[in-house]
Amino acid sequence: MEMKSFSIVSRGEMHRFCRPVVMGILNVTSDSFYDGGRYTNEKAMLEHAEEMLEQGADVIDVGVMSSRPGAMMLDPSTEAQRLSAVVATLRKHWPQALLSVDTCQSLPARAAVEAGADIINDIGGGSLDQQMFSTVAELQVPYILMHMRGVPQTMQQLTNYDDIVEDLSVYFSQRLHQLHLMGVKDVWLDPGFGFAKTVDDNHLLLHNIDQLCNLFEQPMVAALSRKSMIYKRLDTTPDHALYGTIALDTVALMKGCRVLRVHDVKPAVDTVRLLFDSPNPSVS
Repeated sequence: MEMKSFSIVSRGEMHRFCRPVVMGILNVTSDSFYDGGRYTNEKAMLEHAEEMLEQGADVIDVGVMSSRPGAMMLDPSTEAQRLSAVVATLRKHWPQALLSVDTCQSLPARAAVEAGADIINDIGGGSLDQQMFSTVAELQVPYILMHMRGVPQTMQQLTNYDDIVEDLSVYFSQRLHQLHLMGVKDVWLDPGFGFAKTVDDNHLLLHNIDQLCNLFEQPMVAALSRKSMIYKRLDTTPDHALYGTIALDTVALMKGCRVLRVHDVKPAVDTVRLLFDSPNPSVS
């Protein structure tokens, strides 16, 4: 397969991608749905980050607050303290690595960028903190705009859609317009698989994700890794959902998604390599 290259500018440097990006998930949490508690001490965290980078991760996506259904949000100051500390530690060990931070609150986002983060990955798409868009615009960092409704405690009660693809098209169009008016330049879109969507909604959305990819010039993120749309359909658990993840990641790439957010970097990198021949260096 061929892909038009795309780029982001972070901390004054341009990073160009010639094949899909693999984002490795680093959950420094005790209650994430799959790997909660595995990387809460510094040694385990650093070992996992190193492993993902060695396996070919283009971006490390760091989170210190679970966004699984029903999860409680941290207060902003606590999240800011934890997130900035993790980012600073990672930046010290890997000065050139691209680091994304998974947060929906502007105070932690700002603290993380000041500690060395490159990208803000916002599950709330600006809806959970009214200062998020202005913060991103002021910091001039790449931004991942995700679709969801409500908050993690309520989102699975907000799954009524007339046309899920049309609803997401309107959602992204409106928010991209806001971001562009504020001067935000680099935006990736995330349809939010698993967020305010039933299992059937998620599969319908994936089946039609090419419509969104064709409608928007911004790269589309597929964050499918080990989610309930896989393990519930297969009548298994997140621990046994790797093969299903690889299958659906392949579908997402074939339909035009350009970023994979995954727990398992090596299988994702291998999938990308098999589908796209060209290398994927970050060129600064």
